[in-house]
Amino acid sequence: MNLASYATKPEDSRGRMYPDFVNIIRSPFQRDRDRLIHSMSFRRLDGKTQVFAYHEGKNYRTRLTHSIEVAQITRTLCKSLDLNEELGEAIALAHDLGHSPFGHAGERGLSKVMKPYGGFDHNIQALRIITEYESHYPNFPGLNLTWETLEGTVKHHGKFGTKIPPFLKKFNQKFDLDLHHYASLEAQIAALADDIAYLNHDIDDGFRAGFYSIADLQELPFINEIIKDLEQKHQNIDDNIRIYAITRSMIAKMIFDLLAQTKKNIEHHHISSPQDIRRLDSALASHSVQLQTEIQQLRFFLTEHFYNHTNVVRMDMKSQKVVEELFEVFMSDWRLLPGSERQKINSALPQAEIAGIICTYIANMTDMGALDEHQKLFDNMTRF
Repeated sequence: MNLASYATKPEDSRGRMYPDFVNIIRSPFQRDRDRLIHSMSFRRLDGKTQVFAYHEGKNYRTRLTHSIEVAQITRTLCKSLDLNEELGEAIALAHDLGHSPFGHAGERGLSKVMKPYGGFDHNIQALRIITEYESHYPNFPGLNLTWETLEGTVKHHGKFGTKIPPFLKKFNQKFDLDLHHYASLEAQIAALADDIAYLNHDIDDGFRAGFYSIADLQELPFINEIIKDLEQKHQNIDDNIRIYAITRSMIAKMIFDLLAQTKKNIEHHHISSPQDIRRLDSALASHSVQLQTEIQQLRFFLTEHFYNHTNVVRMDMKSQKVVEELFEVFMSDWRLLPGSERQKINSALPQAEIAGIICTYIANMTDMGALDEHQKLFDNMTRF
């Protein structure tokens, strides 16, 4: 593996929180990736909403398929920049593990009810999952991932300011993740790959849901250019082929722009080591100014035609209510929790710790798991 001087080298890893065996076949970051893929939380993403509830059919994206798409784009970008593909892939696969059921609607619900107890952030929740909840080894809790994968999972959206959530502050005292500096370039690339993936698969999912037409999309000049070019080469093609051409072309455009601009940024800042990246006052990976403008236009289009569509807003309202009501009923009497969760709580625990355990229990649910639990608790004693 020929890595750039500013790439994260496996031999320079800051190691793991607990002593662990050394594998002569796989690098530390390969082992991180594999542990994530084999985790229950990763498999559970198949039952969690991206935008549409997963049971709505039509093969809409789930958190699992989204994470796979992010990992694929991250590998492509890392390889082209001579970065560590294995670390980038591990961060990409871990980045959504902390998402609650029902996507961002569920996250809004947990953020609301957890506000008195330090709030809820899915990146922090991902850290809790991979360091505590996933427990498969006799010698340590969690998956015992490398410092670099943990750092990238928590900081892939940027460094932290003065306000650090309680769980992260407590964890950082045990295993300092250098919260006030930017993460590796691999982590920054994974964050932008996340944007590239969701923007483009949302174009596809929203179209197939019937929320807008190809003609509506052509109101965006950069998409109109793609369609015009396609129709010059292929006449009378099906709209399903047109939408695939749009997303394929947009993904390629975003990838090539990100590569070109990030290479310019590397040269401009005279980057020669991973430490140079962390010392910067801004993220190193970025799109060009022109493409950032186009991305903002695309976000506005999707917000107007997709995320604020009546069907989506109504589903989000119901989903958020389910999450909030589950939290409230468990906080009112934690004995309603299943036995495995009840064992973690006793009356002497502070309310904030009880809230954290209940929040983690709900956040780990799939969409159907949350609906089933809600039905058991609120449907007039019809189920036990």
